[in-house]
Formats: sequence, structure tokens, C-alpha cells
Amino acid sequence: MKVEVCAGSVWSVIEAEKGYASRVELCDNLFEGGTTPSAATIEIACKSVKIPVYVMIRPRGGDFLYSDIEFEIMKRDIFFAKKYGAAGIVIGLLLPDGAVDERRTKELVVIAKELGMGTTFHRAFDMSSNPLEALETVIATGCERILTSGGENKAIDGKESIKELVTMADGRISIMAGSGVNPGNVKDLIGYTGINEVHISGKHRVAGGMIYRNPKINMGGLPGIPEYETDVTDSETVRRIVELIR
Repeated sequence: MKVEVCAGSVWSVIEAEKGYASRVELCDNLFEGGTTPSAATIEIACKSVKIPVYVMIRPRGGDFLYSDIEFEIMKRDIFFAKKYGAAGIVIGLLLPDGAVDERRTKELVVIAKELGMGTTFHRAFDMSSNPLEALETVIATGCERILTSGGENKAIDGKESIKELVTMADGRISIMAGSGVNPGNVKDLIGYTGINEVHISGKHRVAGGMIYRNPKINMGGLPGIPEYETDVTDSETVRRIVELIR
């Protein structure tokens, strides 16, 4: 069993390794589902740990239909990720009708493979219009794994679909379950679906050090997003999940 941790900072990457994670997915802007982190974040994260770091290649939040310029940015970001030490990339591209964008996805996979990097197709998969067709398309692109919640907000609620995907994949690609995976449901999820990889955040909220706080201004502009607290991976939660499944 492999445990991948979704990390939104270098701090979280370090905590993930302390908890004996197998691998980290390094992102920025987790409240938008994750975007590509800065070059410095990638470099320092990769230098700070020994476990593989997979970098999110996503130029913005929102949907997964990208313009030509955004696609060029994604291609260039793969080279930067490799330059600064990443072991792999995390990608997901769709067409307007909800099908996986096979041509562009394959192009990114080829670039990554030529650089000696692995590839994960992220939860854009859960936004596809036909998951079983999407499975075959992603396999055809050469990705090594799919991250999915089974088309539900939480993986435990999508376990029937995840189990079906594992059966249909038949070892041709790894199916990794993620979203809402925690110590209370991870064993049930694994036992029911037959997956061999899980994706967790294992985070907790850490208060910032600011004493003065202007109550009139919300710099983020989005309600509900804390500005004086930070979500950080909790190494103890990660370790507990690792111990439960191993």
C-alpha cells in the first residue's frame, strides 16, 4: 500500500515525510483544488525530503478545459518541475463534452516520460462525462495512475464506482482513491475497493502569529477562507493511516 499526501506547502511536505508517506503531491491554492506551486517552492520541497514529490501542473483553478496559452504554460511547467527536482507530475485535461483530452494529455505524458518523470491523472477524472470511457482514454495516454473519489465528493461515498474502476483497469493502471480519506474510513475503503494507493490531506489548522488583525478587510476576497490560519499536514494523522493499512 502507498499513501500519498496532498501538500500545500514545504512545511506540509516535510510533515508528510515525518508521517512516513510514500509520496507527496505538491500544490498551491488547495482551496481551488490545487494549482502549480512556485519554482522556489518546488525546489526547496524537493531538497527537503527524500520521498518522491509529484508537482501539480494546473495553471488556474476552475474547470479543466484549457486555452492554447494555458497548455503552453503547462508544458513549460513540466520542464521547470524537473529542473527543480520533481519525480513526477499531476495533470488533468478535459474536452468541452466532458471527455478526457487524449491528445493533449498524451503530449504532456510524453514530455514527462522523456524527462524520466511519472504521471498521475488527477480528479479532473471525476468531472468527466463517462468514467469508464475516461478510464480507457487515460490508460491510452500512458499515465501511471488515476486519482479519483468515484465521482462523489468523498471517496467513501464513491466506493462502488472505485471498485468498478479497479476491476475494469485490471492492473493496466493504478487507481488511487482520494478525498475525505481518514483514519476512520481508510481500511473500509481499501478492503471494499481493492485499491493499493490512497491519497490524503491529513491536515490540521495552525494559527498564525499576527497579533493585530484589521477586521474591516478580507485580503483573499473569498468568504470562509481563513487569513490568520494555515492548513498544514499533520504528521501524526499521516502516521496513523500508514500504520492502519500496513
